[in-house]
Amino acid sequence: MRYALLVCADESAAVGDEERARREAAFTRFRDRMREQGVLHAGERLHRAETAATVRCWDGGDVLIADGPFAETREQIVGFFVLDCKDLDEAIELAATVPTAWYGTIEVRPVRDV
Repeated sequence: MRYALLVCADESAAVGDEERARREAAFTRFRDRMREQGVLHAGERLHRAETAATVRCWDGGDVLIADGPFAETREQIVGFFVLDCKDLDEAIELAATVPTAWYGTIEVRPVRDV
């Protein structure tokens, strides 16, 4: 089954060059390890939340477009991975190895077929 690992972090947190390089290297190792295990289905890093647009549409056809993310939170979704896992336990085990788990959160959700 596929699971989405939504990678959430505080984009406003100050990070120095050395720490940024350490995090990038850790993400490269994580991505490579997931590929080697054959579970990586997709993974992308997102632009900052300030570049987002939120769209809502009502039955009457009215469309509301707002700048930025809809939720007012300290953490934003900064990227995601989709992994093929045997079950939720395996997805959670792998989510714990995503480098952002050191300083942010990883939300794990099963992916529905459409």
